[in-house]
Amino acid sequence: MSCGARLQCDAGVVNILVVEDDPVIAAAVRDGLEAEGYTVTHTADGLSAVELGGTGAFAAIVLDVMLPSLNGFAVCARLRALGVDTPMLMLTARDEELDEARGLDTGADDYLTKPFSLVVLMAHLRALIRRSTRAVAGSDQQDVLRAGDLWLDVQGRTCGRGDERIEVTGQEFAVLEVLMREPGRVLSKETILGEAWDIAYRGGTSIVEVYISLLRRKIDHPYGTRSIVTVRGHGYRLDDSHA
Repeated sequence: MSCGARLQCDAGVVNILVVEDDPVIAAAVRDGLEAEGYTVTHTADGLSAVELGGTGAFAAIVLDVMLPSLNGFAVCARLRALGVDTPMLMLTARDEELDEARGLDTGADDYLTKPFSLVVLMAHLRALIRRSTRAVAGSDQQDVLRAGDLWLDVQGRTCGRGDERIEVTGQEFAVLEVLMREPGRVLSKETILGEAWDIAYRGGTSIVEVYISLLRRKIDHPYGTRSIVTVRGHGYRLDDSHA
């Protein structure tokens, strides 16, 4: 199921949790989202964000990093530890790769650096919601992709090795799906970016390296495998013989 231009799904208006302690930014984001058809719940502190986010009642969470009581990194980590898989878009005033990597590593699906435009915020949210709710299109699409004991359930949006399920974020899932649909083929960072990210994304290809590293920590390193191979100067490929 994909959301329409006014961000409505079959079940009704999309509910978004906005966690932002700056009243000016919070008001601007709320007004912009509501003008586009969202229903918005706002909170200004980390502890209440965990309580609200833990209900699973939201299609996405817009999460500021600098918050009272708990910062955004801690909020994200706690929600993921609770099993909450709601897509999270992290907002940060810091434009540093370490902060970006930390946010992604705690379970965020995407990030925006302040200042940002509402147009860009909407585009990122549409991509996250679409990715988390879409059904598999076309009869030629496999429901479960396999490479050795590594599997990816496209319909159920889950993955694992053998009988063990591996928790991944929505964006990690998208990158892994691109690789697993064409095992053995070398895919450039540009190709992966084009297939796994929304067309509105304006960041560089270095984000692909970040997610490849995150995936390796989850699907390879704990199992002593090397299924995602770097082909220097060309990109990455899924080596199903070592999966």
